[in-house]
Amino acid sequence: MDSRRNIWGKGMPWWLSVLAGALLGCLYRVVFSGWGNSGWASGWPLLTMTLGFLTLVPLAMGYLTVDQYLSRTSAKARWFQWLFLPWLSVLITMAVSIAMAWEGAICVVFAAPIMLIFAMFGGLLAWGLKGRRLRSVPGQFGAYAIPLLVILVESQIAAPIQIRVVETDILIHAPAETVWGNIRSVRAIEASELPDSWVTRIGFPKPVEATLSHDGVGGVRQAGFTGGLVFTETINRWEPDSDLKFSIHANTGSIPPTTLDEHVTVGGAFFDVLDGEYRLEPRPDGVLLHLVSHERLSTHLNPYAGVWTDAVMRSIQSQILEVIRRRCEAEQTIAEH
Repeated sequence: MDSRRNIWGKGMPWWLSVLAGALLGCLYRVVFSGWGNSGWASGWPLLTMTLGFLTLVPLAMGYLTVDQYLSRTSAKARWFQWLFLPWLSVLITMAVSIAMAWEGAICVVFAAPIMLIFAMFGGLLAWGLKGRRLRSVPGQFGAYAIPLLVILVESQIAAPIQIRVVETDILIHAPAETVWGNIRSVRAIEASELPDSWVTRIGFPKPVEATLSHDGVGGVRQAGFTGGLVFTETINRWEPDSDLKFSIHANTGSIPPTTLDEHVTVGGAFFDVLDGEYRLEPRPDGVLLHLVSHERLSTHLNPYAGVWTDAVMRSIQSQILEVIRRRCEAEQTIAEH
């Protein structure tokens, strides 16, 4: 019993410090949770996608965590303490956010790298200023309220709009007419046909099928994904065995809230898919099929968010192309025999 009490006593400064940082993070998330998107804070969850929330909040969390640890122990803080203690605070906050349905796993995965980095910087700042920490309660409260002020100011500045292009391709050992028949419309995709993807593992919907109203320009494809996500694709270029291009409209209003949360909803405030195009490039051994899409990104951290959106779109497009390749080559094998 004494040994357990001794271990708990030694670890208590760690956990109390970590929980202090996590409490600050949860407090900020509660402020911006909007209490279910109603009442006095309606719409505030969108502010969690600001640069201030993803950098200054974890910076304050990291600072508070290490500052509290230094004030609770006389031991000299080592490098791994100002590094990993803030990380624990951020991870606990993220776990609580998922448990309380404040955030989905998708948003947490996207936010984790930048938040962990800035939490580490906050811990390093506290360690570097350990001899000059603000001791007054008003002074500390003011320091931890700075992110709130920055986020509110940032929310009044329009986010820049960036159009991004993602292109993927795949070599298919089949003639162009076979490939064309499998891209003009896509019959229902069995789960066994889809290659594994990190994107679907973290919760993004899987492609299901794409139906076509009629051939030619003006034809409408309905591209369905799991979770009730449907894209209306209107064909504006129709060159059989060569080129198929279409504008894309996400039926945002019909997307169930359990499919994608507001931060990553296609057609929402931050992200939208504008168009797509299949281009068939003849090769001696088949067809090199290109899939190109244009996306709209509207955040205050487009360079960071763009890395994620490009990776997601590239993964989804690669999944679709792989399904098409397998189907085309299977049909070609049957035709040859």
